[in-house]
Amino acid sequence: MTRLDADAQPARAGPAPPARRAQVPPATGLTWAEVAERVARGEVNDVPVRSSRSLTDIVRANVLTRFNAIIGVLWVIMLCVAPIQDSLFGFVILANTGIGILQEWRAKQTLDALAVVGEARPTVRRDGTATVVSTADIVLDDVIEVGPGDKIVVDGTCVEADGLEIDESLLTGEADPVAKRPGDPVLSGSFVVAGGGAFQATRVGREAYAAQLAEEASRFTLVHSELRSGISTILKYVTWMMVPTAVALVISQLVVEHADLADSVARTVGGIVPMVPEGLVLLTSVAFAIGVIRLGRRQCLVQELPAIEGLARVDTVCLDKTGTLTEGGMRVAEVRPLGGHDEAYVRTALGALGESDPRPNASLQAVIDACPDGETWHCVESLPFSSARKYSGAVFIEDDGESSTWLLGAPDVLLPSDAPALAETARLNEQGLRVLLLARARRDLDDAEVTRSVIPAALVVLEQRLRPDAADTLRYFAEQDVRTKVVSGDNAVSVGAVAAQVGLRGDAVDARRLPADPQDMARELERATVFGRVTPQQKRQMVGALKTSGHTVAMTGDGVNDVLALKDADIGVAMGSGAEATRAVAQIVLLDNSFAVLPSVVAEGRRVIGNITRVATLFLVKTVYSVLLAVLVVCAQVEYPFLPRHLTLLSTLTIGVPAFFLALAPNRERARPHFVRRVMRYALPGGAVAAAAAFTVYLVARAHYTGPDALAAETSVATLTLFLVAGWVLAIVARPWTWWRVALVAAMGAAFLCVLAVPWLQDFFALRLVGTTMPLLAVGVAAVAAGVLEVLWRWADRRVPPGTSVAPAGSGSSTP
Repeated sequence: MTRLDADAQPARAGPAPPARRAQVPPATGLTWAEVAERVARGEVNDVPVRSSRSLTDIVRANVLTRFNAIIGVLWVIMLCVAPIQDSLFGFVILANTGIGILQEWRAKQTLDALAVVGEARPTVRRDGTATVVSTADIVLDDVIEVGPGDKIVVDGTCVEADGLEIDESLLTGEADPVAKRPGDPVLSGSFVVAGGGAFQATRVGREAYAAQLAEEASRFTLVHSELRSGISTILKYVTWMMVPTAVALVISQLVVEHADLADSVARTVGGIVPMVPEGLVLLTSVAFAIGVIRLGRRQCLVQELPAIEGLARVDTVCLDKTGTLTEGGMRVAEVRPLGGHDEAYVRTALGALGESDPRPNASLQAVIDACPDGETWHCVESLPFSSARKYSGAVFIEDDGESSTWLLGAPDVLLPSDAPALAETARLNEQGLRVLLLARARRDLDDAEVTRSVIPAALVVLEQRLRPDAADTLRYFAEQDVRTKVVSGDNAVSVGAVAAQVGLRGDAVDARRLPADPQDMARELERATVFGRVTPQQKRQMVGALKTSGHTVAMTGDGVNDVLALKDADIGVAMGSGAEATRAVAQIVLLDNSFAVLPSVVAEGRRVIGNITRVATLFLVKTVYSVLLAVLVVCAQVEYPFLPRHLTLLSTLTIGVPAFFLALAPNRERARPHFVRRVMRYALPGGAVAAAAAFTVYLVARAHYTGPDALAAETSVATLTLFLVAGWVLAIVARPWTWWRVALVAAMGAAFLCVLAVPWLQDFFALRLVGTTMPLLAVGVAAVAAGVLEVLWRWADRRVPPGTSVAPAGSGSSTP
C-alpha cells in the first residue's frame, strides 16, 4: 500500500510527472464468450506457479542420491552373504528416506495452501464488470486494472492512464518511475508506484517478458545456502576419502587375511558403511521442512527455503514505522487552519482531494472519513501521490466557478525551512503525531516547481495506534543481539518519538542529510537508530551500506517504496496486506500482517541452522573414526574389528536417535559463518581420539584372547570402547545439559547396557563381554579418551577468532 505521508519522499530533480487530464472512456474488456474462445485456443497465462517441488521431484531428490546408491549396493551384497542383522543399515536407510519424503511432502502441502492465500489476484474486466481472478485465469486481450502497489503480471498496452507511473527497475535497472499514457507498453515484472489505470494483455504465459527473463514465480528455489553448500563440500571430501580407503580395506580383508569369504565381506562392508554421513542430508531436509511447517502454522509463507537459514544469520533488522511499530489504520485528530482560512472551507478542500483519488491510501482514507466529500467541487486534473514526490494534488472548479489548485503532503517539503508552520509541525512531531500540510498552489499542477511559494491552508494532524506487541518484539531483538533500524519516509522527529514510545531509543536522522558516499553512510547507520524522510532509492542504498559493512540484513515492508530494498536485503519480509510487488520480491510473507511473528521467524531460523551445526559434528565424528579405523586396519594387516550390525547399533544410539531430537530442539544462538571449518574443528580430533581408543583396545584384546571365539570377544570390547567414546562426544554436543538432554544421553546408555545384558540381544548383535580384565580396560581407555576430548575441544574453543565461531555445536550457550 502506498502511503501519502509516511512514505512520501523529497521531490526528484527534473520535471514533475504529468498530471491527470480528461478521462478516456474505459475499455469494457472481453465478454465471457471471448474468454472461452481464447481458453480453447490455449491463449492463457500458463506460466507454472509452484510453491514447492512436485511429489516426483521430492521422491527423486530423496531416493536418487550418490550415497543411497553406495549403501544400496552394499545392502544387496550383505543380504546375499550375511545374516539379516548385518543388513540392518539398509532398513535404516529406507526408513530415513521415507521420513524425508514424508516431511517434505507435508512442507509442500503447507506451502501450497499458504501460496494460494498469498498469491496475486488481479482485477480484469469481463462484460464491462470488474472481476477478480487468479493470475493463471488471465487470457490474451484481457483488460486488467492496476493501482499503486500492483504488480504487472503480463505484458500489455496501456489503455487507461490516471497519472499512472510504473517502476521498471527490477527489469531494466533504471531507478526512476516511468509515466505511462494510453498506447504505451507495460512489461510484466514491473509495478505501479503512483496513479492507476488499465492495460490490455498482449503477451501472456511463457511469452511474457518476465517469463522469458526467469521463472521468478517459481517457489521452493534453492538459492545460495552456506549450510547446503557446506554439506556438499563435506560430502565431496568424504567421497574422495572413501574410495581409496574402501579399496585398500577390500584388498586387506579379502587377500591379506585369507579369512572366510562371507565374514571378510561382512567386515569390509562394516568398514565402508559408517564412512557415509547419510543421515546428515536427511536431517537437514527434515529440519528445513519442519521449519516451513512450523512457520506455516503462524501464517508465515516461506517462499525460498534457504530464507529460514538466512534468518539465523540476521544481525540487523530494518523496518518501517507504519504497519510494524504502528497499526495500519489512522484517524484525523485535528485540522488546524492556517493564515486565516476557514475550517469548513479547508475541510471541503480536503474532502475533494480525497474524492479525486480512486485508490486512497491509509492517510488519505483517514482524511476522507473525517471530511465532507466536496461533491460541489469538480476535479478537472489530479496528480496522484508517489513516494518519490512526497505530495499529491488536484485542480478543482469550486462551487462558485473559480479554479483552484491544491497540494497535500509533508510540510517540510512543501514549505521553505523558515516557514512559521514548521515550528508548530515540529512540536506535533515530537509527540509522535503525523502531520500533513494542505496548501494552495500558485502554479499549474504539471509545473516542475509547483511547490514553490504555496499558500499554507491547514495542518492535518493524524493519530496512529501503536501495535501492542511492538515493544515486546523490539525487546526480543535487543536481547538476541539483533540491532533494529527504523527506516521511514515520515518526519524523523515524529518517527523517533514513536520509536521511543515502544522502547527503541537512539538518534533520529533526517535522511536528506545523509552522506552519499557508501562508507560515510555506513558509519552514520552504525551510529543512529531512526531515519526519517528516506527515499525509496535511499532505502536500497542503506541496505547496501549495511551489507558492505558485514551485516546480515532483514528488511520489512509493505509499500511499493520498499520493493527495491526488499529485493536487495539478505532477507526480505513483506506484509500479507501489503503491495503485491513487495510480496513478489520478498522471501518471507507475513500473511496475517503480525509484526510479532518476526521473533518466531528468527527463532525458527536459528533453531534450524544451530541444530544442524550441532548434529553435523556427531555425523562427521563417525565418518572420521570410520576412515581412520579402516586405515589402521590396512596398515596393521588385521581383520576389521566390527561387523555392520555393531556399527548400526552404535550409529543408532550415539547419532541417529539423539540427532533427531537435538535437531528439533529450541536454539536461539545466532548462526556464525564458516560452517565447514567450524564443524571440522571438532569432528577431526573427536574422530581421531575415538579411532585411537577403539583400535588400541582391539589390539590389546587380540593379544589377550585366544581360541575359536577370540574374534567375537575382541570385537565386543572394541565396540564397548567405541560406544563409550562416541557417547561422550554425544554428551559434549548435547550441552548445555538440561533434564531432557541428560535423560536422552542416559537412555542411549541404558539401551546399550540392555543389549549387553539380554541374552537374545547379545546373540542378535554378536556382543558378549568375556572376563573382566578387558572390559575394565575398555572403560579405562574410554575414560582417558573422554578427558583428551575435553582438553582438545576446549583448546579448539580458545583458538576460535572472536565472532567467527562458537563451541562445538552445542557445548556453549544455546538455550534449551
